[in-house]
Amino acid sequence: MNPKELQDYKQAGGIAQHIRKYARELIKPDMPLVEIAKKIQQEIEKQGAIEAFPVNLSIDDIAAHYHPTIDDTTKATGLLKVDIGIQINGFIADTALSIDLTSDNQHKELIQASEQALTNALKQLDQNPTLSEIGKTIQQTIEQKGFSPIINLSGHSLAQYTIHAGITIPNYENHNENKLEPGAYAIEPFATTGEGKIYEGPSGNIFAITDHKNTRSPTARKILDYVAEKYEALPFSLREMQEKFGPMARLAIREMENQGILHNFNQLIEKSHKPVSQAEHTFIKMKDNKIIITTKE
Repeated sequence: MNPKELQDYKQAGGIAQHIRKYARELIKPDMPLVEIAKKIQQEIEKQGAIEAFPVNLSIDDIAAHYHPTIDDTTKATGLLKVDIGIQINGFIADTALSIDLTSDNQHKELIQASEQALTNALKQLDQNPTLSEIGKTIQQTIEQKGFSPIINLSGHSLAQYTIHAGITIPNYENHNENKLEPGAYAIEPFATTGEGKIYEGPSGNIFAITDHKNTRSPTARKILDYVAEKYEALPFSLREMQEKFGPMARLAIREMENQGILHNFNQLIEKSHKPVSQAEHTFIKMKDNKIIITTKE
């Protein structure tokens, strides 16, 4: 990683820290998710960055990959996960927090479990652990608090314009004895009161270009050109396309999905439909140290 790339990662991380604080202050019970999504995107762009993916606003048993459409009436309730991606020149800071919007704060301990697992895993990095050892730390921390880690979700390596760059960081002891090489990574524990596995549900209204080929629809061509210029291969939201290109955007996106031009990110739902908490930070592993770019702690 050259100094310019490192600087871009640090800049993205600094903005991610700001957006985490902004989101905590912004979000209130029963606030429409579409209003939250719009304001977070606007604040990211106000800070001179671009979303690395549409902010995930996932409630209760939805672990990840939910973003509201323009006409979505869903309101912020229960256990809300806010997953934020910031990019500077394609270099990504990925971070997430969980917010308890219940009147009696019933998800406090579940949130603490994922947050403590993240803290412990980040501290362990100084010992140059294996991937399995990181997963074991996350698993034990969550289980000691009486919850289950979600074993088929994981942390991941990051690369320019690539959110999941090939290496996975497990949330359980998986006996992978490999160690992390220098680079950018996100650690991402999920904790649940449920079974600890997710399945793919309906569309989360998040898409990415997988094959930029010709399409007959004029609206589809406009969307492709707009997305390729702004996001390259990174994900984008149906909501933003609806705002920019009007009612035809939904049909155009469906056509492109059917033509194999777009990938549709489905909601990730906890198998036993129990609430899920999430915590995440991005760090840069150097030869002899680490830099956690999405927190000052």
